[in-house]
Amino acid sequence: MQNKLIITVNPGATTTRCAIYETTNRSVAATAEEVIEHSDRELARFETISNQLEYRYRLVFEFVRQHIDDNRSAPVACAGRGGMLTPVPPGVIKVNDDLVRFSLETPVYEHASNLGAPLAHRLAGVYGVDAFIADPVGVDEFTDIARISGSPEFHRFSFVHALNIRSTARRVADLLGKPVEELRLVVAHLGAGFSIAAVDRGRLIDNSNRMECSPFTPERSGGLPPITLIEACYSGKWTKAELLQKLYGQGGVFAYLGTRDMREVEHRIETGDDNAALIYDAMLYQVAKAVGAMASTMDFNTDGIVLTGGLANSKKLTDRLTSKMENLAPVFVFAGSNENQALAEAVVTALEPGGKIMDWPIPVHATSRYPARP
Repeated sequence: MQNKLIITVNPGATTTRCAIYETTNRSVAATAEEVIEHSDRELARFETISNQLEYRYRLVFEFVRQHIDDNRSAPVACAGRGGMLTPVPPGVIKVNDDLVRFSLETPVYEHASNLGAPLAHRLAGVYGVDAFIADPVGVDEFTDIARISGSPEFHRFSFVHALNIRSTARRVADLLGKPVEELRLVVAHLGAGFSIAAVDRGRLIDNSNRMECSPFTPERSGGLPPITLIEACYSGKWTKAELLQKLYGQGGVFAYLGTRDMREVEHRIETGDDNAALIYDAMLYQVAKAVGAMASTMDFNTDGIVLTGGLANSKKLTDRLTSKMENLAPVFVFAGSNENQALAEAVVTALEPGGKIMDWPIPVHATSRYPARP
């Protein structure tokens, strides 16, 4: 693939990150990038996330139209962030009509990432190329022992920021001059949601499940005491929708401090806000605990701990976490989610001779169980 273009789109809760990459051999370089912001007021017009598709598509297409001249260049592929799919192996999946329907109508959970495949598919149709997703959150490489929860009625399953975690693990391997298949790493993706994952020789053998058991985050409650949560469900005080909001979007730091912006929290701490300091410390305390738990799955024999995601841009945060964990293993920091670049790199590799591309639907392994859709 010489000097070809790949369009990438990464829809998030309040942003859509778009990029155009030029490929040279197996490397990619961004020629244009944009973060499209969506205000709460704007998104409130839509009853469901799926209803946002046309709105987001118009904005993404305007970005693409401005940066691609059909007379001189055209994309070879489009790639979108994979949404809340049933369990799948890692790798690249070709987007078809069935995957678009699943993403919009029957995802495992509601999340803006479900728009990634439909947006890429629609853009690909304009240019007559194929669309792909790569390493969606449904990537499931759990070992059998990791699936045991404590009750046969409730199974542990994988929901993880696989795209950035796998990409960052490869970057650490390059830094150390070793194949990722030889390394044991704990990778902590820290953004609006957290994923703490054990990456054993390239496989995500266990993780904190970003939707359920993770440490609390700037806007998510993480793993709550189950009996208290059950009592809340039956109290009649809140509807199901209200409780889900308390868990996802209005939980975590936001519930305690009224803000999701960790820069504001750090500013409050600097001005002497003891309560902000306590909540901040508690979040990092839980992250460090989860990192230790993931290290235990590899018998504490790890080559490194990796901090990534948007919050890793904070030196205060990464310094605090490093001081907590550096006795366990060397700590590496790769700030940002880098998901658009990871998408482009994955598609470039898949389109090379001998590259592997999966077709949807992908059979679910018998042990890869996931809960009923809420």
